[in-house]
Amino acid sequence: MTDDAAPNPALMREHYRSTPLLETDLAPTPMEQFARWFAQAASAGLHEPNAMVVSTATPDGRPSSRTVLLKQYDSQGFVFYTNYRSRKGREIAANAYVSVLFPWHPIARQVVVTGTATRIGRDETVAYFRTRPHGSQLGAWASAQSSVIGSREELIRTYEELAARHPEGEQVPAPPEWGGYRVEPETVEFWQGHANRLHDRLRFTSRDGGWDIERLSP
Repeated sequence: MTDDAAPNPALMREHYRSTPLLETDLAPTPMEQFARWFAQAASAGLHEPNAMVVSTATPDGRPSSRTVLLKQYDSQGFVFYTNYRSRKGREIAANAYVSVLFPWHPIARQVVVTGTATRIGRDETVAYFRTRPHGSQLGAWASAQSSVIGSREELIRTYEELAARHPEGEQVPAPPEWGGYRVEPETVEFWQGHANRLHDRLRFTSRDGGWDIERLSP
């Protein structure tokens, strides 16, 4: 049942107009190509171009997805931070295979990554935590992420108690249950939208220490 006043999603269509993405346009590796596209997404003024949808699954295949923020990328993969005891943290501990999606709709592009997630070193986590705003540091302590709480007031009260113990200007230690994950890619697909659904889909696949490139039908 739908609300008669609500827009009809079946009638929503975007007519893409963009330059074709050809194999000859790609960088030698997916991370180099990602760096190019990420820079272009940022220069295009996209809101939070580092926002990515991370999908995890339980060992029996029950998936879950959420948006997190990319905080680092290099030749080894993509890094984000979270609570190890959150749903995604628990699922990664039981099943390291993940999928990552960068949905850059305003420029008719997306990047889809599949691979495995592993915890980064504690020193790297602590170094990043020290760069976070004071309020975000307190928030990491205040939130037992993904657990059930009685009310928002309970969360705010916990935060305020922490703020009283750790005033602005004081270095807050990184919580032991909080840290970074690096997603090491096995495949990276670059999608470019085009008219008439003739989209370009070029996929890097890790093989024998290098990368194969395949074109997928849209």
